[in-house]
Amino acid sequence: MPERLYQEEKQRAVNVLNDLKIKLYNKGWFPATSGNLSYKLHDDPLIFAVTTSGKDKGTVSHEDVMFVDKDGKPIEKTRMKPSAETMIHSYIYQKTDAGCVIHIHTPNNNFISYIYAQDSKVKIKDLEMIKALDIWEENAEIEVPIVENYFDLNKLAQETGKVINPKVPAVLIKTHGIYCWGRNEFEAKRHVEAFEFIFELMKNLILFKSTKDIW
Repeated sequence: MPERLYQEEKQRAVNVLNDLKIKLYNKGWFPATSGNLSYKLHDDPLIFAVTTSGKDKGTVSHEDVMFVDKDGKPIEKTRMKPSAETMIHSYIYQKTDAGCVIHIHTPNNNFISYIYAQDSKVKIKDLEMIKALDIWEENAEIEVPIVENYFDLNKLAQETGKVINPKVPAVLIKTHGIYCWGRNEFEAKRHVEAFEFIFELMKNLILFKSTKDIW
């Protein structure tokens, strides 16, 4: 554990997360205080900033962000509680090169996770938007894992950790939401916007064709 976090790096993390949450809130992606975000400050030991639990993402206050370690425990004395799903963020940081993680609940990602839940994954191909995920292969095809929405959050985090694929920056939780990441806040935001575009298009194709076999 470093002796201290510099005030400027703490402030940058707070500014990044508050800016991100307002932008995504304005898209309607954080209904009813749902969702959470995090931003990595150090790799060894792992320290990251994470949004606090139960706060309205449409406003900014001095109690919106806190700093935690690899085990999701606060590194400073505080009465605030980290997001209940903080350990999912920790597993993502441990298993990928992520610098920022975004978790949102939307009708589109809930729909897709429900439709493909029995497959434990959703296949995506033949779409230009795949390039926004830094995947540039010709005829690129990816699979996003889908995890059951376990009530036990420790089990949810562990099961999510098992399916993380560093090459595909997302995991879906069935009828819950998506976890999406990038090496920095810009990438994370671009990736989550790309997935939401893809899922909306897929939903429309499923409804139009009356089948989930759209590819």
